[in-house]
Amino acid sequence: MNDIFRWLFEHKEFTPEIRQEITTAFGKQGDKALAAIDKRRVKKYLDFFIVEGATSEYVIDEDFCTCGDFLYRGRECWHLLAVRLAIASSSCVRVDTWYQERWKT
Repeated sequence: MNDIFRWLFEHKEFTPEIRQEITTAFGKQGDKALAAIDKRRVKKYLDFFIVEGATSEYVIDEDFCTCGDFLYRGRECWHLLAVRLAIASSSCVRVDTWYQERWKT
């Protein structure tokens, strides 16, 4: 797995071969993470990473996610994987504002 991230840090692209390695290593979570990156749903705000899922937005901060899999089941989720892959490949959508500021009226 470290080879995947090392390769992405060096090459910054998702070739068919690296996509296959991600799918092999992470299964459905890898597929969901790649789809989120492809659809530009991994966003880097000034304060947090946000992954737009099918039903909600999830806040990612270091090794923490606000999704149910992470909070209630204690499992590592595809949102965390998507952020890690996006960071390694420089694929995050940068949003030059604070995420928390979006909720102020």
